[in-house]
Amino acid sequence: MAIARTPTLVIDCPDPTALAAFYGSLLGWEVRGEDDWTEIRPADGSNAISFQQVSGYRAPDWPGQEHPQHMHLDLVVQDLETGQDEVLRRGGRLAADQPGTTFRVFLDPAGHPFCLCLS
Repeated sequence: MAIARTPTLVIDCPDPTALAAFYGSLLGWEVRGEDDWTEIRPADGSNAISFQQVSGYRAPDWPGQEHPQHMHLDLVVQDLETGQDEVLRRGGRLAADQPGTTFRVFLDPAGHPFCLCLS
C-alpha cells in the first residue's frame, strides 16, 4: 500500500527566490512562495520542486563528497500517524529533531532525511 501521492523534491540553498526563478524559467513553471521557502509548479499543479533557505549554506563539492548534495523528499500524506507507522514498518527511522507540527522528519535506511507532510 502506498502511503503518499506525489513527492516534492526540496533543495537547500542560500536564496530560495532566486533559485526558484532560475528553475522556474528553465521549466516554464510558476514560482510561488516566501523568502525562506519558494516552490515551482507546472500549470496543472501535478508536481513541485521546493527551495528552502539554509543559513551557512555550502555548495556541494561535485563530484567529491566533502560537501554532499543538499536535497530531500517531502511525501504528502493524509495522516501523519498512519504514515509514520508505515515508514517505521518499512525500515525508516524517526529523526530525533522534529522542527514542525505539520510534518515529520524521518531517515531512510541509508540515513537520508525525508519528510512526511500533511496534505
